[in-house]
Amino acid sequence: MLNVFRGLFIAVCCLMGWYIGAQGYDAPPWQGIAIGTGLGVCCVLLELAFARRFISILSAVLFGVVFGFIVSHLLLQVLALIPRLRPDAAMQVGITVVFSFLSILAILHAKDDFKFVLPFVELKREGGAGGRPLILDTSVIIDGRVADLLDTKVLDGKIILPRFVLEELQGVADASDRQKRNRGRRGLDILNRIRSSHGARVVVEEATLPDTEGVDAKLVRLAKLIEGRLLTLDFNLNKVAQVQGVEVVNLNDVVNALRPPLMQGERLVVKVVKAGESQGQGIGYLEDGTMVVGEECGPRIGQEVELVVTNILQTSAGRMIFGRPTPRDEATAARPASR
Repeated sequence: MLNVFRGLFIAVCCLMGWYIGAQGYDAPPWQGIAIGTGLGVCCVLLELAFARRFISILSAVLFGVVFGFIVSHLLLQVLALIPRLRPDAAMQVGITVVFSFLSILAILHAKDDFKFVLPFVELKREGGAGGRPLILDTSVIIDGRVADLLDTKVLDGKIILPRFVLEELQGVADASDRQKRNRGRRGLDILNRIRSSHGARVVVEEATLPDTEGVDAKLVRLAKLIEGRLLTLDFNLNKVAQVQGVEVVNLNDVVNALRPPLMQGERLVVKVVKAGESQGQGIGYLEDGTMVVGEECGPRIGQEVELVVTNILQTSAGRMIFGRPTPRDEATAARPASR
């Protein structure tokens, strides 16, 4: 359908070129047709080259021209009341062009801070998802579980990928540190998976927000501008966004809400990998990454220890399990560490 409209636009430009050339300048018909067709093709090429930004730029230019005409008209009316400053035709054209140009520049520079909307009109993409936009940050992309969560269709709405987040992820993928580079490449693979599965919902947000420093600050500001939600694993970003009134979906909270509860007194088996902060403590991890702190397990680094859960600490930053070793004769009742 868009190609049909583009073809009609070029045809109209061709006819207008022929008419203006024949009526106004008495030029050969082919000259007007060539000029009109050339201008139409140039406009279509510009629209194709800047498809993502074309509507926003066109809206800014139109609003700027209208606002510039209004301001210049009011100024000319005031100047016309002063006999010695009564503007002639050249001054009227000059003032109108200057104010229109300044208005367009002002709107283009401030378009990230203001949203132009048509009152009482809601434009909705056909077949698109409802709900507020969901903005992904770098941490949740690298983690990878967001792709599985989106596949469940629990979270609706558009999936916003800010350009500055993609640039940060590219920087991680190009890092000299091998572990960091692998994490960045994993994040890029997750992005490709999301785009292939949810291409209709994925939108790359081009707003750069140059006057805001730091990716976290830009994410919070972008969420406020488009009234979106942040999906993150970053504990500090979570707190900062909540203070500024931005809705945050913490992936750790989602996982903790869906995880089967582990009660005090239950048993599990974990391998001690390092010593804890307090004397005698040993640290181990479950398969899902949950940290387990074992009392009196410091000397048993590298061994599998059966623990009785004594306390569970659950926060937005994750979950920690505390336990004590069980007697050896109760080893058969141990809970699997995959829990």
